[in-house]
Amino acid sequence: MIVGVYFNIRFKSDYKKHLDNISTHLAAANIECRLIEGVNDIKGIDVLMVLGGDGTILSVASECAVYGVKIIGINYGHMGFLADFEPEQFEYALRLVSEGKYQTERRSMIEISFSDKVYYALNDLVIQRCTSGNGFSNTVNLRAEIDGSTVDNYSSDGLIVSTPTGSTAYSLAAGGSILTPDLEALIMTPICAHSLHSRPIVFSDKSVLRIFRIDGKSALNIIVDGKVVQTVNDFDFVTVRKSLRFVEFITSTKNNFFDKLLIKLNIWSK
Repeated sequence: MIVGVYFNIRFKSDYKKHLDNISTHLAAANIECRLIEGVNDIKGIDVLMVLGGDGTILSVASECAVYGVKIIGINYGHMGFLADFEPEQFEYALRLVSEGKYQTERRSMIEISFSDKVYYALNDLVIQRCTSGNGFSNTVNLRAEIDGSTVDNYSSDGLIVSTPTGSTAYSLAAGGSILTPDLEALIMTPICAHSLHSRPIVFSDKSVLRIFRIDGKSALNIIVDGKVVQTVNDFDFVTVRKSLRFVEFITSTKNNFFDKLLIKLNIWSK
């Protein structure tokens, strides 16, 4: 087995101490350890240990899906929904990997295509008005169709299309429902819609969603997993469907989605 280690940029100053600790622990189990400095280093490893937050994990998730690399996340970020282990569980996580006594959880992805471009997202696609520079745009008008049937025309700041994994991210902040990771569904959430009837829509992940531009040619940002991949002034439509790819996470045997939800969102129950 080959385990890669990928650090959030905040570790750049003292990552060697963490890397030496991980290498020593894994070497005792005859497991090779490699420092991963970017997505180009991922091919050829079996497990990627990510020390960082959700953004750090998202930056490598798509490439891990391509090569079938399992991810184990140690949360050194803010929210840490994607990381199943907290810093105080670091030694426990290492032991799970070295002993192979873990379970895995597959998370679905979406495939996003428009023009001649194809992208993959673990969390979400956001089509949003541009709010900076000469590309600043006002409210945009988009039409959504699911399997050829019109869902609604949205006058809003944009639309979010999210996987169950991403339903606890931007979609939730915009008023979308939380989907448990095992649901075979997607959710489309308008951003600041100028309508009383425009509400989030949960639909089967076997369906195909198309989003059309129905207003002028002001700039729009196409954002995939939090990264602006393009700023466009025009497009015919964007197609979103469930991807054949998936991301596989190493989890603890004590993993429970609702326990994590209570902790991460600071919802306290008696």
